[in-house]
Amino acid sequence: MSHRDNFRYLTVALTLLLFGTALCHQFFSAKMQHVMQAGTMFTLLISVWGIDSQSQFFKYKLLFPFIIIVFSWFTVFIDNTMGDNVTLLLMLMFFLVTVFKTAKQVLFSGIIDGNKILGAICLYFMMGIIWAILYCLLQINLTPAFNNIPETTKWYALFPEFIYFSFVTLTTLGFGDISPNIPLSRVFVYFEAVVGQLYLTILVASLVGARLNILNQSNARTEIHK
Repeated sequence: MSHRDNFRYLTVALTLLLFGTALCHQFFSAKMQHVMQAGTMFTLLISVWGIDSQSQFFKYKLLFPFIIIVFSWFTVFIDNTMGDNVTLLLMLMFFLVTVFKTAKQVLFSGIIDGNKILGAICLYFMMGIIWAILYCLLQINLTPAFNNIPETTKWYALFPEFIYFSFVTLTTLGFGDISPNIPLSRVFVYFEAVVGQLYLTILVASLVGARLNILNQSNARTEIHK
């Protein structure tokens, strides 16, 4: 895996994560979300962080998802919100660092190619996941921060609900079945809607336009040589 193809694997993995989260929620216990979480952590680690796998520091990076996964499993047996808060904050930190590393590769390295456009799509997916984590934190600590959400403080039971709500908000579909109930949650919701639209119209459109421009220039040079 290299800078030329890492986001192809990550796009597939994140798509499977979203489907897997829904399938676990539909057919299995909410605790199965831990399995999806573990798979996602290591996929992100390999696809984004693993580009620097030759460095000695990469071995220490491997400890980060292990700590998150082990701690999150303790929340199954410990019935208090502190464990869920710590787990969500660790997940949030991991995703934010991953988004930063992904954006650095997509925006600030080399020419625009198909892999980087896929990287921009992965960023969009991860934005939705980050906001879902934030919504979980709000619901756990400021209940009821949202309407029509199960009455639980366990992050793994709330996560699939907020994954759905986050992407509905990010794409501005706004079905209305889940809605913010307090001023702070409303702020997060409309900021996500604004950021989602700006991201698609500015960043992704610019990357696709730059890629098409490179292809047109390449075709023009080929025609001249003929």
